[in-house]
Amino acid sequence: MRNAPEQSWEDFNQAYLMAALEDVREALRQHHALAPIEGGVAKVDEDASAAKFTTAKGGEVSPQAPPALEILCGTFGLSSFERRILLMCAAVELDSRFASIYEAANKGQRPALPTFSLALAAFDDAHWSAMLPGRPLRHWHLIEVLSGDALTSSPLRIDERILHYLTGMRSMDERVRGVVDEVGPARTLTPSELAVAQRIVDCLSPRNRQESRPVVLLCGSEPESRRTVAAQACALLGLGLHVLNVQAVPRGAAEIDLFLRLWERETVLQPNCLLLEFDNGPVLEAGEFPVKRLIEKLRSPLLISHHEQIKPVERKLLSFDVPKATTKEQVELWYRALGAAAPVLNGEVAAIVSQFSLSAERIEAAVAQMPRELRQANLDSLPENGAGGAAAEAAPALARALWDACRVQSRPRLEGLAQRIEPVAAWDDLVLPKKQKQLLSQIAVHVRNRTKVYRSWGFASKGSRGLGISALFAGPSGTGKTMAGEVLANELRLDLYRIDLSQTISKYIGETEKNLRRVFDAAEESAAILLFDEADALFGKRSEVKDSHDRYANIEVSYLLQRMEAYRGLAILTTNRRDALDPAFLRRIRFVVEFPFPEASQRAEIWARAFPRQTPTEGLRIDRLARLSAAGGNIQNIAMGAAFLAADAGEPVRMSHLLAAARTEFTKIERPLADAEVAGWV
Repeated sequence: MRNAPEQSWEDFNQAYLMAALEDVREALRQHHALAPIEGGVAKVDEDASAAKFTTAKGGEVSPQAPPALEILCGTFGLSSFERRILLMCAAVELDSRFASIYEAANKGQRPALPTFSLALAAFDDAHWSAMLPGRPLRHWHLIEVLSGDALTSSPLRIDERILHYLTGMRSMDERVRGVVDEVGPARTLTPSELAVAQRIVDCLSPRNRQESRPVVLLCGSEPESRRTVAAQACALLGLGLHVLNVQAVPRGAAEIDLFLRLWERETVLQPNCLLLEFDNGPVLEAGEFPVKRLIEKLRSPLLISHHEQIKPVERKLLSFDVPKATTKEQVELWYRALGAAAPVLNGEVAAIVSQFSLSAERIEAAVAQMPRELRQANLDSLPENGAGGAAAEAAPALARALWDACRVQSRPRLEGLAQRIEPVAAWDDLVLPKKQKQLLSQIAVHVRNRTKVYRSWGFASKGSRGLGISALFAGPSGTGKTMAGEVLANELRLDLYRIDLSQTISKYIGETEKNLRRVFDAAEESAAILLFDEADALFGKRSEVKDSHDRYANIEVSYLLQRMEAYRGLAILTTNRRDALDPAFLRRIRFVVEFPFPEASQRAEIWARAFPRQTPTEGLRIDRLARLSAAGGNIQNIAMGAAFLAADAGEPVRMSHLLAAARTEFTKIERPLADAEVAGWV
């Protein structure tokens, strides 16, 4: 005789639920003296049922596992009467025969839904407290009380999420799913990330946890790494992870309280943890009531992801720093992402790591961003025993593509904080005395070889202060300070970002430092060239403290210089007035480059390069143009203005167009145009 096939949990759960509904229908039939049910269904023994169910080993559910109804009733602590009310509400959705019962009980009034008065009358174990707001049915929103004339006569409806749960369907409440996102399995963690995840597990593990509901704060500069560590810790604890961005937190008091209740209900039905994720913006302010209320009141597991410490809250915070990947870890991440293409690059990976400090996610994105045909061409050229031959010749192109991909991947955090300047100027475009050009070349040498000198030759072991490469570009407006930054960026193949210090300074104490910290923290990924314009807005002869404003101004200056000294890239300050800077501040800057007002011979060079080769010109006299006392920036503006005038007239650029454009430019800068300067132009 064959054994009957083992019943699945889903079939078992469905049969159990339908039997429970028949038990409720029988009680209602007796109350209303309805006709008996043909072919009755076995009744459920509520007292003994829960003891019969077990869970198979390894987490697989067997047919003897508890049905969803018993799990829900036990989890939320429903009394037998509350259990029957819940089943009354579920029945109208699952069995069409109940509609006629409710319609008869309501004397034909619509909708045909159960009421509390019907439950009180039909069941022997009825108790009024079942409908109190603090009891499970209403507290956890298991049922909904629709509008009616009185509480007892108001229609009752089961919550959709609870109905799905009873039928064995896994889903999430739509009101919750609309604001949270599920976090998938964590990628392979670096050893330093894994160590943090394990420490979190040790603190949150029930056997080690002293506080009933601790909150974990994850700090660090990389949001992706913080999320990855959170996902790994939750996986080790057997919890699912969902992320809630701080901007999506419901704002009204009623809305946030509803979200808290619904999310806690979700975690009861299915073990989950919430990750409250802050953008890399300002820290939590005291006035952000909904966010603080969520942190203070949520009873289920809560993680917070923020780039820095948040202001103290009433609950105890367990704070963990998620470190950036070490140099060794980054090299391993690159080799893992590059796969078979790694040998082609030889030592280029080390050069990339020395310049860019990217997270694992950005490393993978950089590799994926490389042109497939270039990467495949390098792979196809590999000999069986490793890199060599054609592969060695193709390696520079692959390295350049990867370098450019790293630049793109490191931009997002800086884009909203500074203006990126696309460098187009080269050394030949820069007209400066020999001494200044030599200084600029030295800056490029320092940036290019900083890894060798600091790490390989041991200078970094003496401390981080003074290892940053800082420069001051001083000179009148239009003398080429910004262009020099472009030349360096072009030479070093780095991004150039301009930060207007006059806009960064805040009148509020401490805000200037916060603004500067965000810029430097964001720039660390790529060690981009930072050009701080209008430095005299912050610097000045303020060593002598006369009042509180002077004291805080000195603090701001000291903070900027401190970050410049520790920054692993190149930071440039520009000013029109070097004499406005205190000598004590100047001593902390490695390079000071003076940009003098151009002499006549230099102005002639600038004029000779002012027009692209494609621009039609006629009768231009460079010697006469050089008499005009104008800086390079003004000369470029005059040349472009003349080109527009000539284009509008349908003529090549002539001296007459340049004269008209010069008058416009000098009017703009509020300088008189001397006749001697333009004599012989027309």
